[in-house]
Amino acid sequence: MATIRDVAQRAGVAPSTVSYVFNGSRSISEETRRRVQEAVDALGYHPRASARTLRSSRTHVIALALPRAAGLQHTVDGRFAIDVSDAANGLGYDLLLTTSQDKAEGLRRVALSGLADAAVLMAVDMEDARIDVVRELVFPAALIGRPADEDALPWTDLDWEEAAALAVSELAAAGHRDMVYLAPGEAEVRGRRSYALRGIEGARRGARTTGAAVKVVHSVSDPAQLAHRLRALFGEGTDRSDGTDGTDSAVGTRPPGRGSGKPTALVVQHPSAHHHILASVTAAGLRVPEDLAVVVIGSLPGDPSSRRLPRIELPVETLALEVTRLAVAAATALREDVPRSTEPGARLLADSVGHLLIPPVLLPGAVPLDPPRR
Repeated sequence: MATIRDVAQRAGVAPSTVSYVFNGSRSISEETRRRVQEAVDALGYHPRASARTLRSSRTHVIALALPRAAGLQHTVDGRFAIDVSDAANGLGYDLLLTTSQDKAEGLRRVALSGLADAAVLMAVDMEDARIDVVRELVFPAALIGRPADEDALPWTDLDWEEAAALAVSELAAAGHRDMVYLAPGEAEVRGRRSYALRGIEGARRGARTTGAAVKVVHSVSDPAQLAHRLRALFGEGTDRSDGTDGTDSAVGTRPPGRGSGKPTALVVQHPSAHHHILASVTAAGLRVPEDLAVVVIGSLPGDPSSRRLPRIELPVETLALEVTRLAVAAATALREDVPRSTEPGARLLADSVGHLLIPPVLLPGAVPLDPPRR
């Protein structure tokens, strides 16, 4: 049976281009469309027939797509893998872990292998290329993350935008007028990772709503580098930013008339910084709460390194359980739809199972939110 790779090779295009021709999600030139169609006709390729073949048998396996680079360790990834595994086992499924950094092609390999009934997708981008693969192959999947097209697939997520806005609002209510928002790293923002962009937008919204000055700064994973960045931000002369502190220039310029120029609060969103934020703050020569207040967004429940601080926890267990249920429900709905439907079934993936957006809750810590007395 011909595959989409065979079609792409014959037409002289990428597999993703063939996918775009089928689902109409991108503008494709008539010349490219013609070459793809000629290849399809010559090879006898039919994506819907391929999808029906994939859905004809059950494996009772859920694939967890967790893209990661070798050597990088994120505690949140392991926690999700364990909780998704537990949720899958509770529903009578085993878990298959795939870690390909090539998100779309990694998912395509899993879908075409027939090794799994459905997939749970992590590290979701706003315009995630895997959505096109799911639509093309009509392969059941659910996302831990909220894409720009919220009706594309089933998904679960913390409301990161509201979480950031809540943190800024609570700090402003406590009397802080100048804050630093430690967002995820620049690579995650450039890659349009959903939680990163939504968190930054929430910080901006919180600044607009409260009138506080909020400087968005990209985090770094290395504790020593982060300490250096914090020392530059919270030391003397923090009015001036030349970009060496990782400041997002779009929001790093102080609005006229806001604040005193010296930040008194830090909001931390980047997961890799959660476990060492207090150590980095101390290494920067700062004290909590004497020199600044710290709020953590997206910490892991029960994490002792974050419990001292006011925080909005990431509800990992709930997200993992619900996303696994959504993936299984999508697989069941598509299987039941096969005998009677000639439609692609892509809408069924979202329409039949829905979404879950969890509102944030700010938990108190041992240290207060009040600004330091100078």
